[in-house]
Amino acid sequence: MHAITIPEPGGPEALVWAEVPDPLPGEGEVLVEVAASAVNRADLLQRKGFYDAPPGASPYPGLECSGRIAALGPGVSGWAVGDEVCALLSGGGYAEKVAVPVGQLLPLPEGIDLVTAASLPEVTSTVWSNVFMIAHLRPGETLLVHGGASGIGTMAIQLAKAVGARVAVTAGGQDKLARCAELGADILVDYREQDFVQELRKATDGYGADVILDIIGAKYLDRNVKALAVNGRLTIIGLQGGVKGELNLSALLKKRAAITATTLRARPLGEKAAIVAAVREHVWPLIGTGRVHPVVDRVLPMSEAAEAHRALAAGEHVGKILLATS
Repeated sequence: MHAITIPEPGGPEALVWAEVPDPLPGEGEVLVEVAASAVNRADLLQRKGFYDAPPGASPYPGLECSGRIAALGPGVSGWAVGDEVCALLSGGGYAEKVAVPVGQLLPLPEGIDLVTAASLPEVTSTVWSNVFMIAHLRPGETLLVHGGASGIGTMAIQLAKAVGARVAVTAGGQDKLARCAELGADILVDYREQDFVQELRKATDGYGADVILDIIGAKYLDRNVKALAVNGRLTIIGLQGGVKGELNLSALLKKRAAITATTLRARPLGEKAAIVAAVREHVWPLIGTGRVHPVVDRVLPMSEAAEAHRALAAGEHVGKILLATS
């Protein structure tokens, strides 16, 4: 088969479409013929040499895919060769085939085509696990999403609105904010021109956000705590703004607030399976009825992964960038 390899870490040009050995499905795995994968910021880090795949995972980038089951490994039941699926991966999505643990497989949601389905596993798993399973966002509460026009952001807006929450977003520029508003965002903040703490306070009469979903990290840490409501929950899922920040514990104590930080890729198989099962139960019906829909910015050939990485790094997108094998 062919896969995107990284012979040496570097810029987008480090991604090489090359012939590699076919993977074999192990115990409790299936082999998926990949129709498409999606580009995530973790892939950019891996390309630069900063985020290696977990032990035992495929060395190729790609944290999600869609395709058809080509073979079943030992001990697999409930799935059949030919089934159309999408999957959460620890790596290997940028390839023509990938071995996937059955607990990380999802059927295609009703009404979603095979290529578009590749945009769903990582964002739905990330948002549902952090915003709902960990931070317990409830109807009537306010969610602040940083990077509202990103793949994560566009899904977080829709899921929060579907459960009856109010949504505030930060994004760069009026065009991206307009797209967030179309998806249901109530409070729009241009981080290039406005202070999200002040804007959130004005929009909520000083109350703040019950839950904040943060992709920035250290740069926003102090301001995020200021933006939290009493009993607020800050969940950090990215470090685009650095890894070390100073935290005012007194402010955190006064608000009786909580901070969590998670990644998805290196979690044990059982935890991933539980998240995927929750996504299938709670999110898939919303997608099937059209209340929530995937947002895809563009689809490029898998062999043009370098161009996809350039576009993601430049912030030229709204929603997901996909790579299709044909």
